[in-house]
Amino acid sequence: MSKPRAIRFAFQALEQSEGVGARVRRSIGTPKLRNLSPFLMLDHSTVYPGAGFPDHPHRGQETITYLLSGALDHEDFAGNKGTIWAGDLQFMTAGRGIMHAEMPRDMGDGSPNIGMQLWVDLPKELKTVEPRYRDLRAKEIPQVETEDGKVHIKVISGKSHGIDSVRDLAYTPVWILDVTIKPGGKITQELPKDWNAFAYTLSGVVSFSDGPNPENTKTITPYHNVVFDNDGKSDVVTAEVEEGASEEARFILFAGQPLDQQVVQHGPFVLNSREGVMEAMIDFQSHSNGFERAKGWRSEIGRSMIH
Repeated sequence: MSKPRAIRFAFQALEQSEGVGARVRRSIGTPKLRNLSPFLMLDHSTVYPGAGFPDHPHRGQETITYLLSGALDHEDFAGNKGTIWAGDLQFMTAGRGIMHAEMPRDMGDGSPNIGMQLWVDLPKELKTVEPRYRDLRAKEIPQVETEDGKVHIKVISGKSHGIDSVRDLAYTPVWILDVTIKPGGKITQELPKDWNAFAYTLSGVVSFSDGPNPENTKTITPYHNVVFDNDGKSDVVTAEVEEGASEEARFILFAGQPLDQQVVQHGPFVLNSREGVMEAMIDFQSHSNGFERAKGWRSEIGRSMIH
């Protein structure tokens, strides 16, 4: 018998500045939730034309970027470049070292580019792998609706309602489900029992079950991170929108396999010790051990940020 997970806590992601002129709502990676293995950071970004994330390094983690609206250009010091559009995802493994730029494209109407970026930890034995990328286009993502048509799920990675979309996109196993519930709709979603899981609410008002008692629910408004307990026994998350609600609700459900390792992070460098972080900083400054190509490199897309 499946049992709904209890909610450990929920909190609103407050907006802050990031990059050059960008605004982000950060939930994981803040004092309230430093990390939730394997998750290191979650940013919900709103970036208007003229702002962005110019040239910067990474080491020791993977990033998953999910674009909700607009278009995002990418370029790195190895000559990789490309664009993801609304509904697309990019999975980037920084590994031993990458330097890149991520710049929202001006769509010509002044509208912002809106997206989610999740940082996922790499197992310690893979911290020094070569960088790699995987793009997942919107048209490649399977979608499913419940029988009553009131719940729509984009199965980016994972399993839901008979759809199996488990993909080898990141080294650390992660499920991502984009869920929209109409008024009167309800979903019960199974998750791997021993994985950490959370939901990030994008719009509308949604009620999540809070433990096995069906009477216990917690009503959540937009821009909240809802962290579920991982007791190794409960294996589902239940969410619903009341019949009389004025709008549908949308949230993204994330689950990932925890890593049994220490996390030491300094800005864009995520290692397993203070010594590892110091080495990363020295390697970046000296253009060595994976950062050789950073010497003198400037992205084309980031040049608009240089004054």
